[in-house]
Formats: sequence, structure tokens, C-alpha cells
Amino acid sequence: MNAFLDTVEAQPKPEFWYGLPHGYLQLDLHPSPEGIQEVARQIDALPDDLRDRADQVFRLYAGVLTMLRSQEVMGCALGMHPDEHGGANLSVLTVSTVPTSGAHPEAVLLQMLGDGTGPGDGIVPVELPVGTAYVLETERTTPAPTAPPEGQDEPAQETVWQGTVAIPVPRTSSIITVQLVTPAVELADDYRGVLLGVARTVTFDDPAAPGPAEVPFSDSGSAADERSPFG
Repeated sequence: MNAFLDTVEAQPKPEFWYGLPHGYLQLDLHPSPEGIQEVARQIDALPDDLRDRADQVFRLYAGVLTMLRSQEVMGCALGMHPDEHGGANLSVLTVSTVPTSGAHPEAVLLQMLGDGTGPGDGIVPVELPVGTAYVLETERTTPAPTAPPEGQDEPAQETVWQGTVAIPVPRTSSIITVQLVTPAVELADDYRGVLLGVARTVTFDDPAAPGPAEVPFSDSGSAADERSPFG
């Protein structure tokens, strides 16, 4: 699960880039009106026994889009990896930015996290190519994305593992958060590796920009030689 498939631009205004692991499908957070209309047309054309279910999924997708946009989410990917029983382990990877109104983002972040770092606090510093970041892990109970149990109105509850890497960015006075959530709590060690792997690919230099060999009079000893973690 730690191999990387693709390079993703944060949307809508790329200020950083990150690697998307194999097994993750990028969710379109900015679908065109024409695309939405086409999906609605396809749903209307489905047989009666499929139309209602497809319509529920479509409405869920629309609701998730609204929620993600309101939370400054720049990218979201759905992960699906085979398990030992012929099924699949599911996860959701999101990348967000949090503005700090011109204040020093690391100071703001540490205040938000409780002014303490270390295993006892559940917050651990980690060195990334873009600087020092902070890792926070937790398990929490959340409504399951399934129909309520028979005879109940309230949705079922499930425990999920949630890992977050927060990266202060002084030059933009913001905090980048890379977050991974999965109900496969027993695989927390594996998903922690995925989370940290994504965090280590975060870069502020466009991987599509010309390399030193393509730029006339470039300085072969400059930092540009090491700017991209994507190879």
C-alpha cells in the first residue's frame, strides 16, 4: 500500500503537491455542471430496482462535496485494498489547508494541539522534506455509512482509526493537514505508514516544472536538484 501511483495537484489553486498511493481513487471535488447533469441523466435511465439506490449514492456524494468544501479540503481520495477474506479494506485520505490569519502557523498549531508534544500526549513531531510536522492518532466512534439496522432509525456506529499529519507553512501562514481515516482499526500500523508516506511527498515545488537540464544557465548545485520527491 506504500507504492505511489500519481502526483496530485491541490485544488483549486495549487500551492503544494503530494503523492497519491496505489489503491486510492481521487474524488472530483469540483465537478462541472455538465458532468453532474450527465450523472443525473444516467441515474434516471437505470431500471427501477437500481435507480433508488443510485440516487441515494448520488445524494450522499453531493452532501460529502458540500461538507468537504466547507472544511477547506483541497483533495480527497477513496482507498480500497484487498483483505484476507476476499473483501476490501476501505479508507479515506483527505488533504486540507487551514489559514492562520498571518500568525506564525507552528505556534498556532501547537496551541491548538495543547502546547505539548510527545507519545504521552498522542502528538509526535516528525521531520519531513518540507520541515517539522506533527502526527496525531486517535480512535473514535462515528456513524457507519450504511443503512440503519432493521427496525432502527439511527445509523449504526463503528470505530475508526484516524491519523493526521499537520504541516506548518510559514511562507503562507497556513497549516496543511494530511488525514487518513479507516474502519480497519487492526491495520493502524499499515495505514500509519501510508499516511506518513503521503506526508513525505508533500512539496511546494511543481513536479511538472522544467528540471535543471531544461533551464538555460541553471545552477546545477541549487536546491532545484532535490525539489521533487516524485522521482
